[in-house]
Amino acid sequence: MAKMKKQPRPKAITPKGFRDYFGADVTERAEMLSKIAGVYHRYGFDALESSGVETVEALGKFLPDVDRPNEGVFAWQEMDDKGKGGDWLALRYDLTAPLARVYAQHRNDLPTPYRRYAMGPVWRNEKPGPGRFRQFYQCDADTVGSASMAADAEICAMLADTLEAVGIPRGDYIVRVNNRKVLNGVLEVVSGWQDPTPLDQSFQGRRQKAVWDEVKRDAVLRTIDKFDKVGEEGVRALLTEGRLDASGAYIDGVGLTHAQAKPVLAFLTSKSDTSAETLANLRAAVGDSAMGIEGVDELEQIAELLAAQGYGPDRIVIDPSVVRGLGYYTGPVFEAELTFEILDEKGRPRQFGSVAGGGRYDDLVARFTGQQVPAVGVSIGVDRLLAALREKGRTGGVAQGPVVVTVMDRARMADYQAMVGELRQAGIRAEVYLGNPKNFGNQMKYADRRGSPIAIIAGSDEFEAGMVQIKDLILGAKIAENATLEEWKERPSQFEVPRDQLVETVRDMLTGQGG
Repeated sequence: MAKMKKQPRPKAITPKGFRDYFGADVTERAEMLSKIAGVYHRYGFDALESSGVETVEALGKFLPDVDRPNEGVFAWQEMDDKGKGGDWLALRYDLTAPLARVYAQHRNDLPTPYRRYAMGPVWRNEKPGPGRFRQFYQCDADTVGSASMAADAEICAMLADTLEAVGIPRGDYIVRVNNRKVLNGVLEVVSGWQDPTPLDQSFQGRRQKAVWDEVKRDAVLRTIDKFDKVGEEGVRALLTEGRLDASGAYIDGVGLTHAQAKPVLAFLTSKSDTSAETLANLRAAVGDSAMGIEGVDELEQIAELLAAQGYGPDRIVIDPSVVRGLGYYTGPVFEAELTFEILDEKGRPRQFGSVAGGGRYDDLVARFTGQQVPAVGVSIGVDRLLAALREKGRTGGVAQGPVVVTVMDRARMADYQAMVGELRQAGIRAEVYLGNPKNFGNQMKYADRRGSPIAIIAGSDEFEAGMVQIKDLILGAKIAENATLEEWKERPSQFEVPRDQLVETVRDMLTGQGG
């Protein structure tokens, strides 16, 4: 009889691009999200928890490829009762696409405008890298059904308030606002410049114009997106003849004339010391473009509404250099940037950068309803914002564990459980040691690994005397680090108190420790 092959053990490894979150990480994130939710709720937004799985059709990511039909998302195909292929389903890749589906599905039961916030994990089937995971948290707030610029201004104000609520002080952040319509106006000005062979109104001429709109427009957008990396002269070169990059490789330019590139650069460099000056510069950049003028008017409305609420340029500014996401949004766009410096992996100082972004997207719901529904929203990168708070020392300290009630006598377990019960009833995080109590040193090691601030010790002698021993583990560690013998005697880290004073003493100690 053939010997059965031994089944190999599975490898205990996290899938590539994913990570595990332990106690302190989970707690810090929950605390931060609670503060964010408090701001959103104060602004009148309602919570929404939508499904983590959507149809690929609803997500809009379906790519009919045999090997990888759903690039960018984690997807699978359902089977019907007859075993044939059914719907493609996928894990959501953001929180906005599900909102569009929810609103389209339930719009008759929802108020208009519908104001919602959502928090939760999203999944992207993309190549992972340093600090780039395939599962991460997002925190969104959106208003669906309002075309008023008051909705956009409100999102910007709420974003500023949110950053301050979680611990980013004023002066360490700026919310920057731009408008896709202004850029579209600039592109209209650019495409209006005549090529050496003027375009006529014949079929051939209209075809040439369509080619410009389709090819060069996309190329100009991609070039504009590099403004923060290569600067004004770099963008000028990339829009026209091309340039050498840092490695010495030559990058072909878009092929615009310098006259055509001029309004694009005027748009990108129009930011001035005041909103009024910036808006005036933008009006000059868009010329007679009706769409461009509409975009500048919208920015002016947003600036006026924010000023009326007391949000000045120290918190929110009109800034045409905000170009990320301009291909997705249909109107105003905004980005929250943290302005304080950190050191990169090579020890070089740099600004922390963006932690949130959003804008107006008036076309998304129309995919379901066929009717355009105005919408505006913002998304906060939860992990990046947490990293920023750690950089500022606002979170990320050593997580404090529970008070540990040690076990000196197994027969007295009910008494130990009574102690821990009283502590919990008083709102104090506490636990009884549930391992093998034979070695007391192991119990202290356990408390140390848990980050416990206090250990409660009671054996037969203490029970008979109606006392308990309280060991201050945080103070004990500090004393052990740098105290002399005399200081050790003056500041004992372990002392005895009456049993009926246990809760009061522990509470006072935790208050003194900042717990």
